[in-house]
Amino acid sequence: MIRRPAVLPLLLLTVVVSALCVVYAKHQGRKLFIELQSLENDRDAMDVEWGQLQLEQSTLTTQGQVETAARDRLGMVVLSADNMIMVKP
Repeated sequence: MIRRPAVLPLLLLTVVVSALCVVYAKHQGRKLFIELQSLENDRDAMDVEWGQLQLEQSTLTTQGQVETAARDRLGMVVLSADNMIMVKP
């Protein structure tokens, strides 16, 4: 009978510690889930931005856009056959 009262507080302490561990694990899980949701939202926003940048790049690299930029910004002109010099090896 002397052993029984000593075991009861030990079991109670074990149950309380176990319950605190479960609460802590649940809290950590929820924190990680919230972080995951945030990262997924960031990923989706970056995917949208990537699509927009690809569309912009394809628009800017069309032949007409390149030619216009070369003429306006760099002052380049299309050479005529009379102005070309052919160099042979």
